[in-house]
Amino acid sequence: MEGSQSALFSPLIFLGFLLLFMYIVIIRPQNKRNKEINEMLSKLEVGTEVIAASGIIGKVKAIKGEYISIEVSENVVFKLQRSAIANILPKGTIASIN
Repeated sequence: MEGSQSALFSPLIFLGFLLLFMYIVIIRPQNKRNKEINEMLSKLEVGTEVIAASGIIGKVKAIKGEYISIEVSENVVFKLQRSAIANILPKGTIASIN
């Protein structure tokens, strides 16, 4: 009887370690990254210089719900989803690129 209990207990310990490993290596870092992205997107305001996920660099001209209009050149404005913003650039970055 005692041998069968240890035979059942061993796979449960392995499964527990596997779930703990998955949480530490996969789930926790992804949740942390999602939180950072949401904080960055909440800081967006008109006039902020951004880079889109496609590599387009521009200045935020308008924010309407889940859509953001960015000006990439004079009289050239792109409308993107808020989730398409990859990074916020330091002020003056666009002027130094041109």
